[in-house]
Amino acid sequence: MYQMTKRLFVGNIDEMALPPAPIGAVLLVAEECRLETPPWVSAAKIPLKEFARPDVERLVDAVAWIEQQLKENNVMVCCRAGMSRSVSVVVAYLCCVEGYCYDEALRLATTRRPGALPLPELEATIALVRHIRRATPGPSTIRDRVQPPR
Repeated sequence: MYQMTKRLFVGNIDEMALPPAPIGAVLLVAEECRLETPPWVSAAKIPLKEFARPDVERLVDAVAWIEQQLKENNVMVCCRAGMSRSVSVVVAYLCCVEGYCYDEALRLATTRRPGALPLPELEATIALVRHIRRATPGPSTIRDRVQPPR
């Protein structure tokens, strides 16, 4: 597990199954993996394809879910290896909610998560996410794609 900010972390599929004590919420972004977390952890799955440009609506959903969960929980974003999709979602959150410019967010993520490899066309996709969030006043809503734990 890698700490990106004081309350936001990146992890892999193995760490998701039994997150460390400070983690109260887990977002799984790996399309091919099943969401399996302990019942006391708030969890959701917003699937992204590996090595592909992230779906804009799903990235909007992921950023909104993290934003909502961070009000009460430390959050870990997970994908299979914790290197690409999870890091990309964290970069999007930092840009869209925390006000980082893309280069700052990317530098932070790649410094704190060695080996990080953001998804293709991430910067352009984040620009679209920012546009959607600005065009939608008030808090963003989580769409039907967010899958509750099983």
